Amino acid sequence: MCPQDTFHHHWREGNLASGARCQLCRRSCGSSDVLAGMRCEWCGVTCHAACYLRVAPQCTLGRLRRMLLHPSCVRLQSRNFSKHHCFRITETGGHELDDCDGVDTSALASKDGQPATPEHGKQFLKVYDGDDGLRRGHFRLVSIVRATRNQEVLEAALRAFYLPDDPQHFQLQEVGGLERLHSDDVLNRNSGSLKDGGDAWMLRAKRGNAEVIKVYGGVTSPRSDHVSVSVSEDSTAASVLTEALEQLELNKDGVTQFDLQEVLMSSKQVQKQTLTPQQNILAKLHDIRKTSLWQMNQTRFYVAERRSQTVQVSLLIGGMPPLLSKEQYWKLVQEQLSAKSHLADISHVYASQGAVALKLSCFAEAERVFMLAKDVTINDKSLTSLVIPDIQLSLLGDDVRPLLVFVNTKSGGLKGKDLLYAFRKILNPHQVFDLSNGGPLPGLHTFRDIPSFRVLVCGGDGTVGWVLGVLEALRHQLACREPPVGIVPLGTGNDLSRVLRWGPGYSGEDPSHILACVDEADEVLMDRWTILLDAQDLAENCADAILEAPKIVHMNNYFGVGIDAELSLDFHQAREDDPEKFTSRFHNKGVYVKVGLQKISATRSLHRELQLHVDGRQVALPNIEGLIFLNIPSWGSGADLWGSDADTRYNKQSVDDGLLEVVGVTGVVHMGQVQSGLRSGIRIAQGTYMRIALRKAFPVQVDGEPWLQPPGHIIISAAGPKVRMLRKSKHKHRKSAGGAKDGHPESSASSAGVPL
Repeated sequence: MCPQDTFHHHWREGNLASGARCQLCRRSCGSSDVLAGMRCEWCGVTCHAACYLRVAPQCTLGRLRRMLLHPSCVRLQSRNFSKHHCFRITETGGHELDDCDGVDTSALASKDGQPATPEHGKQFLKVYDGDDGLRRGHFRLVSIVRATRNQEVLEAALRAFYLPDDPQHFQLQEVGGLERLHSDDVLNRNSGSLKDGGDAWMLRAKRGNAEVIKVYGGVTSPRSDHVSVSVSEDSTAASVLTEALEQLELNKDGVTQFDLQEVLMSSKQVQKQTLTPQQNILAKLHDIRKTSLWQMNQTRFYVAERRSQTVQVSLLIGGMPPLLSKEQYWKLVQEQLSAKSHLADISHVYASQGAVALKLSCFAEAERVFMLAKDVTINDKSLTSLVIPDIQLSLLGDDVRPLLVFVNTKSGGLKGKDLLYAFRKILNPHQVFDLSNGGPLPGLHTFRDIPSFRVLVCGGDGTVGWVLGVLEALRHQLACREPPVGIVPLGTGNDLSRVLRWGPGYSGEDPSHILACVDEADEVLMDRWTILLDAQDLAENCADAILEAPKIVHMNNYFGVGIDAELSLDFHQAREDDPEKFTSRFHNKGVYVKVGLQKISATRSLHRELQLHVDGRQVALPNIEGLIFLNIPSWGSGADLWGSDADTRYNKQSVDDGLLEVVGVTGVVHMGQVQSGLRSGIRIAQGTYMRIALRKAFPVQVDGEPWLQPPGHIIISAAGPKVRMLRKSKHKHRKSAGGAKDGHPESSASSAGVPL
């Protein structure tokens, strides 16, 4: 049976929208005032707290099921790696979550760094949740008023550690003498003060002779996600496992095929420990609670099927010199990282990207190589290392076409980071990649064997071109050679996004709505062009002296020579000098206008310093200051430079006709008129092969990326096969009925990851 058929709802209480409706009774179950109702973090189904138990346990993952990388398909052996490493989260200089679990720093100190002064009639108590917190000095401050009763102190302490248990099962002990708290008046019997740190208390669970624990079946159970098992002083891991297997309706005679596994889901790591059959469960629970009550709250017990799997950790090492052979890369890995040949091997080589994928059969060796790579530089370039998951293709549904998401967190101010966090919550985090952490290669390597997938790029036109370029370089190493690409516009111009109907820029749309639109988008073809830049001195008294090595770039939107490229170059240099100011499209366009006004009276006579040949025929140029080659009908943040007037000399402009349109502009004023819609550019030619001869250096730009090009030849030709893009449908995306039967609730899916 496919694990997707038996995946269960993951219910979470509260935080429902005010308009949420119960899946069972169809009545309102949301509230903006209190925590009310239940919501499945996978499919988004909402229910009343009294209704959700009657909902079928199977979860179909909801509206976005077809684009979600199902968690059962992901395998990641990561015993020695933190969650930051496993999910490729860039670590910052701030404290880790675990370091903040034991102390409420907001209540500990005031703004000037001095201990916070309690309100009149109140006092702070230091409360530890176990021996581990006491050893590390991690506590929570509990504010109580005078004449506080024992029950109220316990409730406040439990709230401080987010423990929802019954206060009757807990007690407070004074640190030091460990005297139990019996007095009803706490403040009158405590002599401590804030100056010497206040009173310190230990929150303890009362020891019992029996209790009930939950045992989870994960994807192995066809009936329920967990069962309740009673444990006593004589209960062992073997007896608990036998009863759990019976309730989960798994093979009761095959106890030897399963283990009882303790799983701690901390903020840094998911730690797993297989319990021995003779281990006393009640004693185990007491030991965990004695160490940390918070840790006990984060601990689950799972039925885990025994598998004779060999250790296989996948690392992607980047930053090496490009275009080397596999043997040369392996020599570098051995020299720089001291990799052991009997524990490591190169599984994939990406020579164009200067990267290799390593398979390591030892956790300790994988961790050593991973950490060492971060401190190694080759040719003044630092190496990068990333932990990469493996996708189990046999568990991927036939109708599933997962979405690979790339986010440029440096685009759009902070909107890129917001989208990264939102998509990681809605989709599987292993299908959402931060381009600032290794570029597009980690995502494409992860999806390399998936026969059909789509790509969503969140960034500007330059980011889209970057991803398309890497896709072209790796297409022969991918099972899906031409995945269609959609766009969330985070740049300044976003011309390609405008043409494909994704809009002029991201303005805070609901990420779930964006994903629904991507799911229903249409596939279209688009031309890509190769530009050969051959810098030579073309002066009459020089015999074609070579100024620099030829280089090749790819163009998706447009290529400009002259005044428009000069404005882009000045803007680019201003942004490089003070990048903190360029965080909004409105400010960027303001700077662009200011740069244009400074160039309004300049003359350059471009037509005298440039020769143009289109399809082997020389074209006479009018008196212009800028020459632009268009692949799409949008330029300079949405302007129609080619124009919509019918002309029998030219074909209608299209993104997939295999033709480039050549347009001229007479100066900054003409460009401003085009931007305002008052005029269009000067139509010069239309063709498939362009050759330009520059007699002097001129600013040029490709898709908004400018530089100063020395004199020489520039050749523009078609770049292989057309690329597949996603164009947003004109119709509003379809809303599903929201029933449990079809698995398409009105709410979006949320929070996906790797199952335990």
